[in-house]
Amino acid sequence: MNNQSPFQRLIPDITSNDRLREPQREAFVAIDDHFADTENHREAGIVLPVGCGKSGLITLAPFALRARKVLVIAPGLRIATQLLADFNPTEPGMFYKKCLVLSGPNYPEPAEIRGTTTNRSDMDAADVVITNIQQLQRGGADNKWLAAVPDDYFDVIIFDEGHHNVADSWEALRQKFPAARIISMSATPTRADGRLMSGEIIYTYPIYRAVQNGFVKHVKGLVLNPASLRYVRRDDGKEVEVDLAEVRRLGEQDADFRRSIVSSEETLTTIADAAITELRRLRKTTGERRLKIIASALNMEHCKQIVARFRERGLRADYIHSREDSKVNDTVLAKLDRHDLDVIVQVRMLGEGFDHPYLSVAAVFSIFGTLSPFVQFVGRIMRVIKQGAPGDPLNVGTVVFHAGANTVKAWDDFKDFAEADQEWFKLLTEQLPVGDEAQREVDPTDEMDRERDEEAVTITEPGTVTLEELPLLSDERLKQALTGLLSAGYSAEDIGRAAELLAPIPVTKQARRQASRALLDETIKTRSAKLVRDRKLNPEGHDLDIKRLGRTNWQIVKSAIDQKANAAVGRGTNERSELSQAEIDLIAERLDAIEVEVGTELFHG
Repeated sequence: MNNQSPFQRLIPDITSNDRLREPQREAFVAIDDHFADTENHREAGIVLPVGCGKSGLITLAPFALRARKVLVIAPGLRIATQLLADFNPTEPGMFYKKCLVLSGPNYPEPAEIRGTTTNRSDMDAADVVITNIQQLQRGGADNKWLAAVPDDYFDVIIFDEGHHNVADSWEALRQKFPAARIISMSATPTRADGRLMSGEIIYTYPIYRAVQNGFVKHVKGLVLNPASLRYVRRDDGKEVEVDLAEVRRLGEQDADFRRSIVSSEETLTTIADAAITELRRLRKTTGERRLKIIASALNMEHCKQIVARFRERGLRADYIHSREDSKVNDTVLAKLDRHDLDVIVQVRMLGEGFDHPYLSVAAVFSIFGTLSPFVQFVGRIMRVIKQGAPGDPLNVGTVVFHAGANTVKAWDDFKDFAEADQEWFKLLTEQLPVGDEAQREVDPTDEMDRERDEEAVTITEPGTVTLEELPLLSDERLKQALTGLLSAGYSAEDIGRAAELLAPIPVTKQARRQASRALLDETIKTRSAKLVRDRKLNPEGHDLDIKRLGRTNWQIVKSAIDQKANAAVGRGTNERSELSQAEIDLIAERLDAIEVEVGTELFHG
């Protein structure tokens, strides 16, 4: 009887298989070479841009390692489900069959760890076990899956989105299986806090090569440069006017100023106008009406404000947020898939593994302090619409951001990353050794999921705004990557666009009132939930239901705010639809005071 695993016994067609992508074949060879020195090499890192076949590479890597039993770990359920399908021979898109890696009918046996549906015998019968990290976090060291198996149960561990692998939960796996060889794969080598994924980075496929081969879109930056900007300082109430150079300096040095730039009504509107202008340009150029905008927000209330700005300009916009019910988020994503939306707004929700190629404009309404979260966000617009067509107008994406939000720094880091070679990663490793926390900047977005703040400054007039296009690739890389456009007679300068003035998007009074009314409703819902949570109560509990009417804490608080909001403008119940713009504005202006009143009355201070 042959006791070898399929990864040891079968002979896959990989290095000469033209159905596989170049980075998949090259990374496979790099893994094989690296782990040939078994005495010194336990861990390795692979960096592949989005769209370059990372999921497929995960199915190939066990063959390079001649693995006995493999554990594949994803950062979330969505990616774990996708990876299981790549290994599962009952799926029509199973990777080994799709790319003719194995002739069959014998394939490595997969199993998944999920909830209570898996038992030990399933794992024992499998050659590869796929799970998400949350399944292995439950119970800590006493996790039933980890505690049930011996320390040599897995001889290979593959981390998908391996920039997470320096977290404590991942470290526990290393200790549990001390002899297992480990491969981490990711689109970026660093976490949001700047820490590098562990293991020597043995292979990277630069973004410029991915653009050149049509694996990802060619992405450009579009920065909003105000000729001047007037704002009122909170500390002394003085109105100040600054020029563009000062806007950039404040954006680099003043975190409160950055936050005010992306959250104030005036500049928020400017970013929305620029994103819409660019979307319309791309739709006109390509004739593709399904192209969309993805926007990054600070928190849930900010999501709703951004949605309102797009809706009043006639676009179909919605948001998803981790605090929303999963069914609500699924409904919004279904609208996106049906192309019933023009804009999707989110707070770090549509990250690793999310695939919607028609996202072509990334509007930055949040703050990125480190490379990794910025690359993850921009990656959402990098998946190509037309495969293998570098330079096709459909395979172009644009990142829109304001000069005062300091995103230019993230963009400059992204440019270095886009042309990075192995020497760049070696230098990065030398500069940021794992464990040296003093050299790392914590990503400000980790602090951003609070619902409201007093703005440090109040933007009163954004001034005339110029749109300046920033190329991602240098002229030489651009010429290599966009040979299709260049052969058609375009120059590198033609592909870029000269600075131009931003024309504000007109808004009808009716559209503004309708969007403002919807925003008011959503804001009251958010404020009600926050008020309940601040009092350490369950929104679905019945602590406040003293009359035993079956109403939840959230319903009671929301009803109280609604009543006071209506009374503020002399309206009664069920008259919200009759509100004028002036009445809506007045309620919004008084909402802070109304919230305080309701909190005092219901919670006695």
